Amino acid sequence: MSDSLARTEGLVGQDSATRRHRPRGETIELNKRAQVDRSYAAWVKEFDTIGGRERIVIRRQLRALSSLPLISIVLPVYNPDLALLASAIDSVRAQIYQNWQLCIADDASTNPGVALMLQKYAASDARIVLTLRDRNGHIAACSNSALGLAAGQWIALLDQDDLLPEHALALVAAAINSHPAAGLIYSDEDKIDENGQRCRPYFKSDWNPELLLGQNCVSHLGVYRHTVVREVGGFREGLEGSQDYDLTLRCTEKLRPTQIRHIPRVLYHWRMIKGSVAAAAEAKPYAPVAARRAIADHLQRRGIAGRVESCPENREWHRVVYDLPQLPPLVSIIIPTRDRLPLLRRCIRSIREETLYSPFEIIIMDNGSAEEETRRFLQSIGQETNVTVVQDEGEFNFSRLINRGAELARGEILAFLNNDIEAKEGNWLREMVSNAVRAEVGAVGARLWYPDGRLQHGGVVLGLNGVASHAFHRFPPQPIAPMHRTFVLAQNTSAVTAACMVTRKDIFSDLDGFDENLPGNFNDVDFCLRLRERDWLIVWTPYANLIHHESATRGRDTDANDREQLFREASYMEKKWSAQILRDPYYSPNLSLHSRGFDLAFPPRWENEAAITEAE
Repeated sequence: MSDSLARTEGLVGQDSATRRHRPRGETIELNKRAQVDRSYAAWVKEFDTIGGRERIVIRRQLRALSSLPLISIVLPVYNPDLALLASAIDSVRAQIYQNWQLCIADDASTNPGVALMLQKYAASDARIVLTLRDRNGHIAACSNSALGLAAGQWIALLDQDDLLPEHALALVAAAINSHPAAGLIYSDEDKIDENGQRCRPYFKSDWNPELLLGQNCVSHLGVYRHTVVREVGGFREGLEGSQDYDLTLRCTEKLRPTQIRHIPRVLYHWRMIKGSVAAAAEAKPYAPVAARRAIADHLQRRGIAGRVESCPENREWHRVVYDLPQLPPLVSIIIPTRDRLPLLRRCIRSIREETLYSPFEIIIMDNGSAEEETRRFLQSIGQETNVTVVQDEGEFNFSRLINRGAELARGEILAFLNNDIEAKEGNWLREMVSNAVRAEVGAVGARLWYPDGRLQHGGVVLGLNGVASHAFHRFPPQPIAPMHRTFVLAQNTSAVTAACMVTRKDIFSDLDGFDENLPGNFNDVDFCLRLRERDWLIVWTPYANLIHHESATRGRDTDANDREQLFREASYMEKKWSAQILRDPYYSPNLSLHSRGFDLAFPPRWENEAAITEAE
């Protein structure tokens, strides 16, 4: 592949999400912002602090709601710090939204002061109801006792030493009104350190079923339709430490994706006290064991064949290893290329030497190689079993090359691979295929690394730097990224790069392949968006790791023709997918769309019920 072609084809199409489409002047604006305090404390002060003006607006907006549902808050209690328990209860009493019920169950606390304090609270407010258990049954049994007191249409969960901000239930009520068919509503959350300072926010994805199998990404504030909680039988005993997680898994089995709603606001504060999971996940070593049992039961109930393991990079989290069909399907690996023979040799050698999965075939789409050594190599390798070399002399169009390769593929599964990709572990293809064969999955992407050990691809974020860009681009290896997001767990994303993408051939054909109006950029993003239009999920997995020698096949966008093509294709995408680009459901509106992302947005991009506190 010539240097000039490396900038335009290099294989830009399958790695198009990294292409920047930054408005003029943005670099200057970024430098200005860098000089301003962008800490979480500053963000909280400016955008997430309720004052008198906001309270007036919230109360006025609440009066405009068509319904004011009763929300029953379940609070299990056992030997708490009395001051922290009082703060938790007071945070409920301070709610701007008034139609709540606080259901408290004490699990036979040995401190007599607990019952006395709870009885005093119950006597002071008719909305506080109390049961005192005569024997300790642990948290699941205690939670069920509290649940038995609930009269509301909705159930919210609260721990004995945590806090609700005063607008929490107001935003929940607004979400219920906006989505009357909802069955589960959850919010973002943060922590309060021992100095009383808010810290470590978790700005969550919208409903992300794949991520839920790796961690309880619903957690707090979780609010459940009471009828659904009753249908699944409440909390299961024997899963202490992960009883809320198990409840979430069982409730989601009864709901459609559209019935699970996320409020991108911090509506719950965990206290980081000694011995709490908020301070240290290992404080309850039995919790991950219970969680993996809950996940395994969830898979069994759904008829999904697979096993649950600990996440290799964070043993508090989890990984599902999906089973392959009894007869693993043939995979057609399609590799577009032009010259640059050392790259292609390394790519093919790594596939053959490292890949444990079989069967597979290799289809090399040669887009007009001119170097004699490359032509001899392609002629030779094309004689080998399960290798096909296709000559394409047309102008570079990555979408056309992939589409032609797919037409010739014999496999049920298609794998698109850059010629500058290097396989470094044996199970990469097995991992991707085991996800791709799942009925609900449309495409699977891999975790790609630069040779220097930084992340190259962690999924694609819509709107980042313009049309789309790679998540966690150039981040070093780390279990938890900023804002408590992670790239060590499998998760759903809006798109993945076709530098290493796996999909089923029938799906690819049904969607008429890649859009050839996008010869160099964003063709993979467009394909994934069309998949999502038909309700297929995109899965990005960190358990398929490959090296992407991106700089070897791509130059920088310095050529005028390259920039013109990028602008033209970005404009095409913006016209075709403007609504989707403006709101990536897997990327929080509290996070920035500048640079590599995953830093705080000033201001956040709230809408609908999340913006109830904004002045009218």
